[in-house]
Amino acid sequence: MHRLLSAVLAALVLAAPALAQTGANVLVVANEAHPDSVRIAEYYAHSRSVPADQVLRIKAEVADEIERAAFNTQIQAPIANWLRQHAAQDRILYIVLAKGVPLRVKGTPGRDGTAASVDSELTLLYQRLLGREPAVAGRIPNPYFLGAAPIAEAGPFSRATSELYLVVRLDGFTAADVVGLIDRGAAPSREGRFLLDQEAGPAESAGNRWLAAAAARLREAGLGDRVVLEPTGKALTGEKDVLGYFSWGSNDAAITKRRLDLGFVPGAIAGTFVSTDGRTFTEPPAGWTIGRWTDRAGFFAGSPQSLAGDLIREGVTGIAAHVDEPFLDATIRPDILFPAYAAGFNLAESFYLAMPYVSWRTVVVGDPLCAPFPRRAVPSSDIDAGLDSASGLPARFAERRLQVLTSAGTRPDAARAVLRAEALASGGDKAGARKALEEATALDATLVGAHLQLAGEYEAGQDTDKAIERYRLVLAEQAGNVLALNNLAYALAVRKGQAAEALPHAERAYRLSGGRSPEIADTYAWVLHLLGRDAEALPIQEQAARSASSSAMHRLHLSAIYAALGRVDEAAAELKEAVRLQPDLESGDEVKALRAKIGG
Repeated sequence: MHRLLSAVLAALVLAAPALAQTGANVLVVANEAHPDSVRIAEYYAHSRSVPADQVLRIKAEVADEIERAAFNTQIQAPIANWLRQHAAQDRILYIVLAKGVPLRVKGTPGRDGTAASVDSELTLLYQRLLGREPAVAGRIPNPYFLGAAPIAEAGPFSRATSELYLVVRLDGFTAADVVGLIDRGAAPSREGRFLLDQEAGPAESAGNRWLAAAAARLREAGLGDRVVLEPTGKALTGEKDVLGYFSWGSNDAAITKRRLDLGFVPGAIAGTFVSTDGRTFTEPPAGWTIGRWTDRAGFFAGSPQSLAGDLIREGVTGIAAHVDEPFLDATIRPDILFPAYAAGFNLAESFYLAMPYVSWRTVVVGDPLCAPFPRRAVPSSDIDAGLDSASGLPARFAERRLQVLTSAGTRPDAARAVLRAEALASGGDKAGARKALEEATALDATLVGAHLQLAGEYEAGQDTDKAIERYRLVLAEQAGNVLALNNLAYALAVRKGQAAEALPHAERAYRLSGGRSPEIADTYAWVLHLLGRDAEALPIQEQAARSASSSAMHRLHLSAIYAALGRVDEAAAELKEAVRLQPDLESGDEVKALRAKIGG
């Protein structure tokens, strides 16, 4: 058996038994709308002893790409609610998305674009729960990225030091591929070689330098006889006993076939410098082969490039891939990935230590807990420090949340009342939460967030006047608060029948949002409709419905505006789609009135 000879690895072998992360620190997310997702999630949960109540079923679109608004409501919000309700903000370290959860949040391209992977956006959910709101456009430096530091300075992932979730997915072309990946991750091998396939060309290109540095670091760790660095134009194929593989994929002119005939051992991890290798996990036709951008006939799922799913089919246990152009400097660094894995970090830690940015375009596929080599000790207090006695929230989360509030100028006593309200609301005590929020706002009238939460509670209880009062208090503090403007307009127009008074608030919200929010556009268009200004409302509502095509209410409102303009066929089509998206609308008075009007 090969020995790991470096001082770092020797220390790991001799360390006390590791208190490593377990299934208790994993939340598994399945998409009920996908035929295989729940089965895969439950299979993985059983494999890793994830508690049954930590398998969360959501209902999202079955597509590779999802609108940002739908991502927020169908994916991010249910996960956030589960974490709050289970007081698990600290305890959960890993979010595992089962096949069928969309891959990509639709957005603009480029370095400052808004397109991102679903997975990478979810890494920042902890910060959003704290009350921070990271920018949507562009990429965000990954605080767990090791950078130029030596592997010996890397630390195991824990809540003591990190405000991220490490998000991975269980994916592949078929459910059988995913089950195989899970099984391999549960019984990984320490044996095997690391194949580092440089692209023929400038040895000093960044990717080639990283591959050479990976070989050097692995040799320093005592693994020199297990390292293959290929510097020529030859593609590494037909190799056996492979524990690590990294190449340029279809960007290397020598790689022309989908199958490389590599014999991966259980636990093997991989990656490629390919822009769109994670664009889909839908299986291509058997006759499809990778090609070049100049050959449009050879495209599959919008690209001719190689697919991560093929390496999973060949037996890889973990792989990083890209849903859209990440740019080379944002790709996984093999000189960190493989040395970290060999040093005892688990699969998720290894990939995220090697990932320069989050809120970007990378996905990591595999069992996050897979760890072939001896693990570093992780004190249980670094994972979960229990509950804060004053607020009832997880201790580290409460400390950080309090800091966010007070650093924004909130009085400490008012901030503590807000924390109590959040804990009570998560536990289902709505009356207690409302009382704590009322106490907080009495102590500090500038608490915009608390006013908005109270307004929402009042609206849910159909106390529209109190909700309106709170929205006005918010606007007294922040005249340009788009949410308060929008919600006040809707409450006035729809709940109170005061559309004329609502209009300036709705219009201001729409202008301040730049017309980019489908929800705000929908409110503005609907107020115009209620005032009989349907010709003005129509283009705004059409854009809202296009931007949030899965929203039944946006479609229903568009149907009503078409009907008001006498465009009966279009009204009928939109009404049909609205009811398809949300069947319970059929019994509502609004739908009945529309049907009577358009004769459908």
